[in-house]
Amino acid sequence: MDPLPDWSELPNQILESVLERLDLLADYVRFSVVCRSWNFIAKDNRKKRVKMPCCHPPPMLLINTDIGDIWKVYNVTDDKLLDLQVRVPNTRFCGSSKGWLIFVENDFTVTLINPFFRVRGRVEKENSIIHLPPLRLIKEIDMSRVRHERYVYKATISADPVLNANECIVVVITQPGYQLAFIRLGKDRAWSYIDGRARGRGFDEVIFLGGKFYGVRNNGRLLSLEITRFSFNRKLAARSLRRDHTIKSYLVYSNKKELLMVERHISFDRKNDMRTTSKFIIYKLNFDECKWTKKNSLGGETLFLGDNSSFSVISSSFPGCLRNCIYFTHDYDWFRSKFGPRGPNDFGVYDVEDESFLSIDSTKASMLVKMSLQPSIWILPTFQL
Repeated sequence: MDPLPDWSELPNQILESVLERLDLLADYVRFSVVCRSWNFIAKDNRKKRVKMPCCHPPPMLLINTDIGDIWKVYNVTDDKLLDLQVRVPNTRFCGSSKGWLIFVENDFTVTLINPFFRVRGRVEKENSIIHLPPLRLIKEIDMSRVRHERYVYKATISADPVLNANECIVVVITQPGYQLAFIRLGKDRAWSYIDGRARGRGFDEVIFLGGKFYGVRNNGRLLSLEITRFSFNRKLAARSLRRDHTIKSYLVYSNKKELLMVERHISFDRKNDMRTTSKFIIYKLNFDECKWTKKNSLGGETLFLGDNSSFSVISSSFPGCLRNCIYFTHDYDWFRSKFGPRGPNDFGVYDVEDESFLSIDSTKASMLVKMSLQPSIWILPTFQL
């Protein structure tokens, strides 16, 4: 019997030629886990592509299996589960940014974890978990009613905590009142806080863009947030919109270099403890006039929304990625609604131009997501070693 070939000895030119023909991120992930040398080639090739216009790939969907700490990886563009599983805690993740998941532990410690450093059946990579100091709890809170996994509404990071640790700032939106807290990796020993509850309205989402953070309040008002040594410097960037608590806001920086705010309108069935998304409305920020302008089309882009930092991709660059659509998951909300008998049911695909929801019942992810005890979350895999 002939010995198996040593794939690590293939010339780099051949491997790079293969990579140039891969459009799907799922194929990149499969390529990168073959061996160490292939991982290096995939990472270098990915860096080159990211620098090119319109090459940001669609994210993957992590789906909880309810079997210990095992999560499946789903590629939405070809409706397939990857032949690998990742090991991360069976908990709610309050953020997904730069390829890292963010969650809160029992002692209110905020933890970053890279699921693709923890592939099942493979050696766990160094620095796959980063523990930050615990969050300070508000004295007025009844501690017996606080659930650690729901204490942070949403979280994001400004840079990769391993590759660019000196530039990494972690920002979280905490309860009560959805106020902001931040910590600079390797520089701060405790969290700094800013109260965003002006007139009872806190923050829905924060995005890092052009060296500063932008935060959108629950009334649609956008603030430019410049971090100083001890706190945020706040600058008003846009006027308010009339809102209520059945609307969630997401901030997205599009491939056309536009800052978008996406309104998600949600209805609640309290009797059956269910929730349903009824529509999405998109606004573009006019920086000069400090004003939100409504958009009726994504202009060939696709958005991915949920507990993750929002993603935008050029649909035509990736086969199977639906044009002018919003892919959304069942994420955390103001009413802290539980999952109904059908699990985290509020997920799907919304066509912006037709203002309609597309059927996803036949997809492989549909049943898996509904059977999960934890909400699924979008993530963009990384290729660092």
